[in-house]
Amino acid sequence: MTFTEQILASLERSGDAVVLQEMRDGQAVPLSGRQLLVQVLVARAYLRRLRLKKGDRCALLAHNSAQWVAMDLAIMAEGLTVVPLYARQAPAELVAMMKDCWPSVIVCGDKSLADAIVEAWPEAPPSFCFDHVFTAGREPLENPTLTLAEQDVATIIYTSGTSGQAKGVMLNASNVAHMLGCTSGRLDRLMNGYSGQDAVFHYLPLCFAGSWIMMLTCLLRGSKLTLNTDLGKIAAEMRVAAPDYFLNVPALLERMRKAVDEQLWKTGGFPLRVYTKAKGAWVRRQDGKSRIGDGVWLGLANRLVFPTIRKKMIGGKLRALICGSAPLNVETQLFFMMLGIPVLQVYGLTETTAICTMDDPDGRLVAGRAGPAISGVEMKIAENAEIVVRGPNVFSGYWKRPEETARVLRDGWFRTGDQGEVDENGNWKIVGRIKNLIILGSGHNVVPEPIEDEILNELPGANQVVLVGNGRGYLAALITGKVSGEQTQAALDAVNLDLPHYKQVRAFHLVEDAFTIDSGLLTANGKLKRDLIAERFRNEIDELYQTAKTA
Repeated sequence: MTFTEQILASLERSGDAVVLQEMRDGQAVPLSGRQLLVQVLVARAYLRRLRLKKGDRCALLAHNSAQWVAMDLAIMAEGLTVVPLYARQAPAELVAMMKDCWPSVIVCGDKSLADAIVEAWPEAPPSFCFDHVFTAGREPLENPTLTLAEQDVATIIYTSGTSGQAKGVMLNASNVAHMLGCTSGRLDRLMNGYSGQDAVFHYLPLCFAGSWIMMLTCLLRGSKLTLNTDLGKIAAEMRVAAPDYFLNVPALLERMRKAVDEQLWKTGGFPLRVYTKAKGAWVRRQDGKSRIGDGVWLGLANRLVFPTIRKKMIGGKLRALICGSAPLNVETQLFFMMLGIPVLQVYGLTETTAICTMDDPDGRLVAGRAGPAISGVEMKIAENAEIVVRGPNVFSGYWKRPEETARVLRDGWFRTGDQGEVDENGNWKIVGRIKNLIILGSGHNVVPEPIEDEILNELPGANQVVLVGNGRGYLAALITGKVSGEQTQAALDAVNLDLPHYKQVRAFHLVEDAFTIDSGLLTANGKLKRDLIAERFRNEIDELYQTAKTA
């Protein structure tokens, strides 16, 4: 059975059990397995009336919703290729992707999205909105024979394009099936024989590979998946969902940690004293430098403070947080571990069907590492400390880009572009991106990400840190957020103390407004567009090196 057959069979088995619900104005709008299956069949009937050919591309442009899920499954079940697009992305960028793959139809969540595309691309292929598909009275497909085969391209997902034009990653049904088997097996271990229905909260855009795989895994497992539809209400809706686990990006976990610190500082008194003492004791324990009395403070915190934090922050029954997209700050991972909440890290790329490594819930978690390679996947270190991957999760190629495909796929190995290292137990750590490497005028090579993370950790009010210095005499930094020059210099002094001379940051420029997707300086999934940032702030950077100022 293909993965689509397995998922649709799971929906049928679920019957009247709720498998999907979306949050609207603080209320959960539920959908049973049977109801979702009917929506899929209604969408399939609509698509068949369009007389599309097998393999035709269907662009899917919408915000997260149950209808997004139904349409996604319907497109693939009809043997068509779904091209999911990020609804918050600029129309010009969306049009560039669609012109690259030229979909036969564009499916939009609402009229405003459709109008924005037509305005930017008057010659766009025909489009229709969810309202036209899921209108009351629409008849479901009566002969739902599946036409997706294992080697068929199920989806084309466009990479975020930190530099240069985004590329369409072709993932076939076999890639997806292997990944769903791996993720479901790992979640079985997390749930440890639990025979009930997993409760899962989900806020990340479904158009991203990792988010999409999580959604499909939940449907395959018959979980109860709660979709957030308003990013401003994540905290409240998270508590309503009361999840067993959910997928995160580092930025949210960092904000959660900082919010706890700020709230306890405002509260003050005995809770703050216990919390502060326990944090120090916890850090010393991790470093193997425990003192007499540390156990007392940790014991008090575990009884009086940590349970309250867990309940207010996430709810009562959370088994684990799952985190991907980028390396998580070690201090943040240790913070959640201190609270008794394991953070399972995942590493992968769109080209590897979202995942290469996963922390094992049954194994010993190593803070700062993303676990061992998943079943059936080989990983090794090549030249320049680059991670290369081989296995059934590796994509078949980029859409109509044979030269780009040949550059990254060699002898069956995919060159990730990530620099990494692996410990004696097979746990992988991602150090940085090769293309982000800074080569100073002295010839020293500097990986910027670890230093940027250290500065962010020392400077709580900062949003982003971007190191610059290619061909220059020393490193400098662009720092966004509401921080003062004095605070920034103090943070740099603290970080520089433990760094060799060539890795020390000697100058900085403060930018009050954070880099955003809307400003064009972040990719669709929140990664820095370093080349564009350097170009946008070229004059400010030049001034840093002309004057050698540090404030």
